[in-house]
Amino acid sequence: MNTLDIISVNIWQIIISLCNLTILFLMLKKFLFKPVKKMIADREALAAKELDAAKEEMRLAQEERTKWTKRMSAAEAEAGDIVKRATVKADKQSKMIIKTAKERADSIVEQAKFEAELEYKNSASEMKHEIIDLSSMLAGKMLRREINEEDHRELIDDFIEKIGQSE
Repeated sequence: MNTLDIISVNIWQIIISLCNLTILFLMLKKFLFKPVKKMIADREALAAKELDAAKEEMRLAQEERTKWTKRMSAAEAEAGDIVKRATVKADKQSKMIIKTAKERADSIVEQAKFEAELEYKNSASEMKHEIIDLSSMLAGKMLRREINEEDHRELIDDFIEKIGQSE
């Protein structure tokens, strides 16, 4: 029976071991499991809170992005409108400048024509006067005694008219 004592089951030892195990379990539960569970729950709550905050920030960022996209497209449209208006204004100004320059050029040409015509008339008049003077002197020297002064004037007037008609 010696061998059976080694293998034998001692109930009191099992009960004491179970009591020790239960006490150890309760102590671990009170001092270890509950704080650990509480810490895990706090961390989960914090993670959920941060996740919700991140989602909210993401939503706000998306709203801001949408708002800025709308503003940018409105600004681009406004810039296009400003460029279009400036182009139209520049076209009008360039047409006005061209028109003014053309009017000035036409005025200068007309003035030059007028001055050229006036100069031509003055030159023609001076030439007539010179021709009259020369012809008077020549006729006076040649016909001094043969033609009287009245005939002489008629001859000169006739000569001037012929010169005026030939032009």
